[in-house]
Amino acid sequence: MSADLTLTVQETGPGSAYELTGDQVAALVAVPDLVRLTPAPGGRWNVRGNQKVGLIRLPTRSGGAIHLRLRPKLGIRDLLFLLSYSSAGPWHPEPVTAATADDLLPALADLLARTARRTLEGGVLHGYQEVAEELPLIRGRIRTTDQLRRTGLPLPISVRYDDHTPDIPENRILLAALNLAAHLPGVPDPTRLALRHLAHRLHGVRHSHPGEPLPTWTQTRLNARYTSALRLAELLLSGHSIRQEGNAPTPADGFLLDLPKVFERFLTVTLGEALAHHGIRCAPQDVHRLDEARRATFRPDLVLYRGGRPISVMDAKYTFLKGTSPPVEHLYQLLAYCTALGISHGHLVYAATGRSTAPTDHVIRCSPVTITAHALNLNEPSADLLAQIAALAGRTAAAAPA
Repeated sequence: MSADLTLTVQETGPGSAYELTGDQVAALVAVPDLVRLTPAPGGRWNVRGNQKVGLIRLPTRSGGAIHLRLRPKLGIRDLLFLLSYSSAGPWHPEPVTAATADDLLPALADLLARTARRTLEGGVLHGYQEVAEELPLIRGRIRTTDQLRRTGLPLPISVRYDDHTPDIPENRILLAALNLAAHLPGVPDPTRLALRHLAHRLHGVRHSHPGEPLPTWTQTRLNARYTSALRLAELLLSGHSIRQEGNAPTPADGFLLDLPKVFERFLTVTLGEALAHHGIRCAPQDVHRLDEARRATFRPDLVLYRGGRPISVMDAKYTFLKGTSPPVEHLYQLLAYCTALGISHGHLVYAATGRSTAPTDHVIRCSPVTITAHALNLNEPSADLLAQIAALAGRTAAAAPA
């Protein structure tokens, strides 16, 4: 049996060289876009990050496993703030404790434990679920059709009734996340114990089976106090699957996040809210046609509308620019978007982890199109980052046609 191997890789950067067996290389490449492998001197392999963070366990065919730790470039507090906008609706994370400030999985598990504890202090939420079963007495309504099909003794009776139960979608989602977080690698024992204690409080809630889709829920006045816990639970559960060759989702022993998608979602939500104050609507990932025959399609991250007509287009790039000019292929992309949409101004929004830089305009030769490159400093405190978003919205609105 092959021994286990632990790899620690930064999400971006030059990577590190490791001695890997053929089975270990096969396990790493079986998950598309997980890491970047290139041959290195001495028969080794250079392993580079590919803008993903988390910790997962990849089994090898020889019986061992690779414990792959993908570390974020951002601080954990800054990353959690971006993640608070990555689900169906934003939630407000509690402060990260000093004990978990340096590792993502313990921070998320500790955050879920504290958020769920505060949520359940008000009691476990109950709801009405319709139940159909056979009883020796009448409860609720008789299922007349089913009852008439019966032959012989009239008992038991086919009935249908509403049961006041904790086994509702909100509690199923929360229980699934608590159980998952309790088994994540690297979670301290006190946090693991707290998660199991909270899961025990959800007595009577059905456990989800592996591969079973999450139930859906809708925010209402009755479940409002569950919202933060559920948004965080959905985030944890969404990161608990990876896709191997063949594109089939496979449960992973760990947690994995795609940071470009996290950044895009954060920009979509925050910028959409800021631009609404300027009378501009943002449409994310709408399908548009590039050619007259309408055969070639494209999906910009954001198309901005005012009065029902497109006025600008924007693309989020989770790329840390080294110079002042964007890559030429990014300019090509925005030029095509602007041309097909019939607009004269597009925007590229990049991530940054250092000092903020002023936006740069790139006027395309022999074209009416101008493309402006912006960089958001993700390492700034949350209030300052939202101020950057407000300033970006203001500049975008001012540059757009009335």
